[in-house]
Amino acid sequence: MPRRRHPERYTRLSLDPLSSIALSALLAWASGLRLYLVVFALGLLTRFGFITPTGDLAWLANTWVIGAAGTLAVVEFFADKIPIIDSIWDALHTFIRVPAGAGLAAAAMGFDQHNAALLAGLLGGTLTTGTHLSKAGTRALINTSPEPVSNWVASFGEDGMVVGGIWVALLHPLAFLLLLALFTLTAACMLPRLWRGARRLLTRWRP
Repeated sequence: MPRRRHPERYTRLSLDPLSSIALSALLAWASGLRLYLVVFALGLLTRFGFITPTGDLAWLANTWVIGAAGTLAVVEFFADKIPIIDSIWDALHTFIRVPAGAGLAAAAMGFDQHNAALLAGLLGGTLTTGTHLSKAGTRALINTSPEPVSNWVASFGEDGMVVGGIWVALLHPLAFLLLLALFTLTAACMLPRLWRGARRLLTRWRP
């Protein structure tokens, strides 16, 4: 069938340890930016046979999971384009993205591999937290500008990063891990500045 033109290229994901690590890292990283989009995309890819996920991620192909994730991805797409609303959305999702990212990263390694799953969950949760805080802090600063264009550019850029990240992680896992290391290093350098800026904003708005 056309949708399975290169099955050998995709199903190796279930056998290659490097692909397992890349998938786990992808889920943790993308959850900090677009949790519902990555769950929806991987659910569809699994459902139609493009990939065979590693670990305990077969549930991603469930119809209800795909439907719920797709609906929430649409809601998030529009909420993330509206200044102030996007920051409120990010604040609320602090309590959703981080545990979800940790759980997805652990599931990608397989809960039956207890030590690997535990390590993936811890590292995944840390990665999701860093990505989420970088996103939320950046958008909070951008929202100080009265024009909406910069907000739209940032939001569409995040959409593109996640879609591109999924593609690179599945087809070129090593390249994805190297790019992710660069992203993490950059975010770590930016976080202190972002939080200093956010603190100044809070001080300015405080009555």
